[in-house]
This record gives sequence, structure tokens and C-alpha cells, in this order.
Amino acid sequence: MKLLLFSDLHINKRLASELVEKSKDVDVIIGAGDFATVHRGLPEMVGILKEIDKPSIVVPGNGETFEELKTGFKEWKSCVVLHGNGVNVQGLEFYGIGGGIPVTPFGSWSYDFTENEAKDLLKNCPENAVLVSHSPPKGILDQSSSGQSLGSTTVREWIDKKRPKLVVCGHIHESAGNQKRVGQTLVVNAGPHGMIVEID
Repeated sequence: MKLLLFSDLHINKRLASELVEKSKDVDVIIGAGDFATVHRGLPEMVGILKEIDKPSIVVPGNGETFEELKTGFKEWKSCVVLHGNGVNVQGLEFYGIGGGIPVTPFGSWSYDFTENEAKDLLKNCPENAVLVSHSPPKGILDQSSSGQSLGSTTVREWIDKKRPKLVVCGHIHESAGNQKRVGQTLVVNAGPHGMIVEID
């Protein structure tokens, strides 16, 4: 299965249009959050992305809520919005968790969750699934420009315990476009330009 992975568009219309073109060569599209910026710009994004007719799976970032994404992306007919739930596409299980984990320093506008809340959101995630998480796992593709590790300990624990096929994340822009293998799990911080990955 060929997947187009992306995250952190932040209302970039040019890159969104490029993703529409790239989607023609893949089976499934995965968006790991932050389509908007501080809750603004979803209509512009869906106006472009709704042209993607392949199965698409997205989660909210910390710049938009689950409800905003579900409501705002209704016009994107091939898209499923996940957050604390999953979907089966072509025989493969996908599970999603959005928002900033752990809570960011950005203040009340940021759609964030504590590590304990994340544990509850991940409790029904099956083994060997594809996990779509806006936040990266702790210690993996999560370094800020100052060298801080800003990822989620809960997401990291879930990887160590459940061994997903693939983890698609974003959130930490400095690690965008990179990938790293952790055991049998490939972790990709997708970034806004889009990356194509094949999995069995």
C-alpha cells in the first residue's frame, strides 16, 4: 500500500495544491494535523484538499480542534477525521490521536492533552496498526531548534508496547521530512511537503 503522508500545512495553499497532485499516485492519504493556524484557515484548506478522492485519514493538530476538523472537512468526501478512534481501510487498521501532547506552552488557544488524557485516547488502539499522531513520540523526531525533546512519553510507550507498522506525526517543525525506525516501527515526521511511503 502506497501512502502519502503530510502534516503542518498551516494554511499553505501552494503546498496543499501540490498534495492534491501527489495524491493521484498513491492509495491512501494521511494528514497528521495543523491544517489551520490558531483555529483559522480551515475553509481555505478544505477548498483545495476536497479534490483528493482517494481514502484520506486526518487528525487535528494543536491549531484546530476535533470538532472544527469534523465540521470543516465535511466537503472532503473521501476524508475520515480520527481522534481517539480508528478506521479500517483496504484491510489495514488506522488509529488517530490529535492535539499537542504533552500540553504545550502556547496557552489556551492550543488544542492540547496531558499524557494521562493521551493514555485514555490510545486505549482502544490495536496492535500492528498505523498510528496517526499529531505529536511525535518522546525522543524520536521531536527535537526543537534549541535541542529540547518535546514528544509524548505516552505515544513512545505505545510504540514500545504495541509495535505499530507505522507512526505518522508532525508538530515539531524542525524534524519535518525525517524518518527513523524504532524496532519494527517506522516513525515519520511528515511535514508539509508530503512524503510517500510504502507498507505491506
